[in-house]
Amino acid sequence: MTHDHDHDHDHDHHDHDHPHDHGPFQPDIKEPTEEWEFLEIAMRELLIQKGIITAREVEDMIEDWDGKVPENGARVIARAWTDPAFKARLIADGNAGVQEMGMDLPGLKLVVLENTPKVHHMIVCTLCSCYPRTILGLPPLWYKSRAYRTRTVREPRAVLAEFGTELPDSVEVRVVDSTADCRYLVMPMRPEGTDGWSAEELARLVTRDSMIGTAQALNPEGARG
Repeated sequence: MTHDHDHDHDHDHHDHDHPHDHGPFQPDIKEPTEEWEFLEIAMRELLIQKGIITAREVEDMIEDWDGKVPENGARVIARAWTDPAFKARLIADGNAGVQEMGMDLPGLKLVVLENTPKVHHMIVCTLCSCYPRTILGLPPLWYKSRAYRTRTVREPRAVLAEFGTELPDSVEVRVVDSTADCRYLVMPMRPEGTDGWSAEELARLVTRDSMIGTAQALNPEGARG
């Protein structure tokens, strides 16, 4: 297993936050203040512990409720899946690639990392919460939590499992650390069974988490239409 870390964090740019420690890793949990919030967290953790629901399913529901799908990034990935020339340009120069689609990350370098059957990339910012907001929208709370930022480096497969992402031992997991002047975008593998799909249809399979690397693209079954 390989961990690629760049700890030269000079956080002078505006595109980051300084989060509080939200305790044990859980997707999208805000700091509780009300009794019902503590009860909801306890119930959710019990349901996950009992195997009735997974943390991945909780995250999917929250994302659906918020309606904050990172459509910009999904369009980029879907085009790369359907346009080999664009994919090559995007991987060679992430900034130039997204600029072709009307997006820009001023003062920041964008690196696109392609997942393959042999390598799975996972993004973290260990010292802060640097995140490509232009491409992915607002970062989820779990991405900013201390638990995610520390555990992803130490035990990435365990964190992936909590998102419902199980990878064979033959797949190398590469944890990549964002910096103040460099952002990363994961290109998930195109799901099988999508031959002939348009870029618009494929974009529906690309989630925010798949572009962070905590999940894979959605299964195409039932997604077309």
